[in-house]
Amino acid sequence: MGSESYELAAASKLEDDVEFYQTANPDVAKLFHIDSEVKQPALVMIKKDAEIHHFSSEFTKSNVAEFVTANKFPLVINLTQQTAQQVFENPIKKQLILFATSEDSEKFLPIFKETAKQYKGKVVSVYVQLDNEEVGQQVSEYFGVRSDAPSVLAYTGNEDSRKFLMDGEISLTNIKSFAEKFLEDNLKPFYKSDPIPETNEGDVKVVVGNNFDEIVLNESKDVLLEIYAPWCGHCQALEPTYNKLAKHLRGIDSLVIAKMDGSTNEHPRAKADGFPTILFFPAGNKSFDPMTVDTDRTVVAFYKFLKKHASIPFKLQKPAKEEKAKDIDARKSQESESRDSKDEL
Repeated sequence: MGSESYELAAASKLEDDVEFYQTANPDVAKLFHIDSEVKQPALVMIKKDAEIHHFSSEFTKSNVAEFVTANKFPLVINLTQQTAQQVFENPIKKQLILFATSEDSEKFLPIFKETAKQYKGKVVSVYVQLDNEEVGQQVSEYFGVRSDAPSVLAYTGNEDSRKFLMDGEISLTNIKSFAEKFLEDNLKPFYKSDPIPETNEGDVKVVVGNNFDEIVLNESKDVLLEIYAPWCGHCQALEPTYNKLAKHLRGIDSLVIAKMDGSTNEHPRAKADGFPTILFFPAGNKSFDPMTVDTDRTVVAFYKFLKKHASIPFKLQKPAKEEKAKDIDARKSQESESRDSKDEL
């Protein structure tokens, strides 16, 4: 084979889980449907299911490696614990994911496979069976897919972690258009969100993905945001302190004390390194990254932080009882001064 043999050998060193062979025997070539009249050298990949893929590019190490990567996995990977490595450690990072129950997959999986053929080597096509107890619920919750209705989602991979949800019915035309826009980076990202609360009158305001902009990025408010998880012990320990802080500051209109469940809500401006993460978004400065609040987790420490960093100065209002006592003392003082004046007269 000459130089092509060296290129094949070099490509083989890039793949640990694929066996490479070469032969000059025409009888072997016939077994793999290689015509003796075809231009030599010829390269084919034979899958475990007897599916055969023919190489048609220039015979270089990089082209051979790309050919192997594009064809060594199933056209659509059925995600299980056993196949997860094929998806998340794949050199092709972009993924197109079909979420559907086993019943719905009979209708939509063939359509999805047709799209997968067109974008093989550009994206990894994945099927998540929603009613699979092993992975269905766990994976759908991770991506924020909250319904058993079939859906298609695009994912940029774990390093970037941007998600895009396809609108409209699952058809060959819609999936193809969606995939093209995905590859062109021409889609609006999708973020997980709990439903927006019907009422939000508590001292601590509840933030979800879909009301984040309205509450947290309101330029007229200084906002302290706790990103927590319900199962986090440190978050549970902080809750009484955080509630007490919000109660003390409830009368200050320019200041919002808020919390967001980071396990079920996402926003590009809410980056949490762990739970709880506490961020401060100063009024009039929301285009910049928020400040990470690294202070003692006490009411006094949080109050001092807010007094120092709030864009809009505020003064802690006196409790009603304290104000009433102050008024009584003032009246007594005035009465005493009046009596003294009469005595002098």
